[in-house]
Amino acid sequence: MRAIVVFESLWGNTGQIARAVALGIEESIVVDLANAESAPTQLEGYDLVVVGGPTHAFSMSRPSTRETAVQTQHAPRVVKRGIREWLDDVSAVFHPIAAATFDTKVESPRLPGSAAKAARSELRSKGFDVRVPSQTFRVHGYGGPLVDGELDRAEEWGKALGASLSGSISPEPRDGEASRS
Repeated sequence: MRAIVVFESLWGNTGQIARAVALGIEESIVVDLANAESAPTQLEGYDLVVVGGPTHAFSMSRPSTRETAVQTQHAPRVVKRGIREWLDDVSAVFHPIAAATFDTKVESPRLPGSAAKAARSELRSKGFDVRVPSQTFRVHGYGGPLVDGELDRAEEWGKALGASLSGSISPEPRDGEASRS
């Protein structure tokens, strides 16, 4: 079995979450980690696809919101191809492949909208099996750092995702659940 975790990250927080999710998944199955800028768009060889990105303007980022993040919020890098553009290029699948989505959002203020839910909808429209509820991981401010415990929660979610392919457990961690003592 094989999984891929595809992510977009401007400040590095979503990338940290993606790496933690991949670390959890790899306890059960082989996993590839790919930035959306270079991720493959043919996904037929995978049994699980996980997609994550930051929530910008209530949804997945756009070129304009990424540019604003660099100009006004001092994001350290410009992302040329985010998950929105990557998903546009992803080929539809002919047999359902399990898929899950996550996003990162600021802890305060708690704003509506979700990049994960928008990505989930795109994956569903391309034939992916998106029964797993989307997850949100919180950051302090735009640049981070991540809220305490979020990396552990992401790794636990990854473990549950990997294990769920064999049908052994549900991939929904409880908020605040820690993976390490």
